[in-house]
Amino acid sequence: MDERDPPGYDDWFDEPEPPTLESGRGGRQPYDAPSETEEDVWTVPEDESRRRRRSQGSGNHVIGGHSFTTTQIAIIVIAALAIIVALLAAGGVFSSNPATTTLTTNSTPTTLPTTATTPTTPTVTAPTQTLNPGDQGFQVVRLQRALIALSYLQPPADGDFGGLTEAAVKQFQSANGLPDDGIVGPDTLKALVEQLKQLNG
Repeated sequence: MDERDPPGYDDWFDEPEPPTLESGRGGRQPYDAPSETEEDVWTVPEDESRRRRRSQGSGNHVIGGHSFTTTQIAIIVIAALAIIVALLAAGGVFSSNPATTTLTTNSTPTTLPTTATTPTTPTVTAPTQTLNPGDQGFQVVRLQRALIALSYLQPPADGDFGGLTEAAVKQFQSANGLPDDGIVGPDTLKALVEQLKQLNG
């Protein structure tokens, strides 16, 4: 206790005086004194909770120890969805019914030959009535088609019993032992039917 202290003074509560610039160890300054123009700035290290709040406030999300922004997460999700859709498409999930397509493809070659042979049978038929040179119409077309199929006449079958058709009829009659008068009568019709049966076999 100092003699100058009043009676009853207790130095227990006496606050120490702040150190002066000269009171450092070995005459050193205890801290860098700011210049007259500078201010004394104290930096306090950020605690962990304040850092977390700041990262959450800026839109960052921590996944597996890595920090991602909302945009980065959206890009990752879209890329993952695109990969899943591509895998499903490659697996045939979006196709209608592959079994039906295969059946249709397999049955197509079988029906083609049947379709190709079917039209030839009805088109090559003998006329059903007597025909004379100068006649016209569908019965003449049938006569001409029969003569074309038997190689006595060149196409087309125009439905006009003209000179070429008459010459073909005479040739057919001669080849089958009939009088070559160029008229398609009952005997010529019968011979045409027989020859077409053999052709269609």
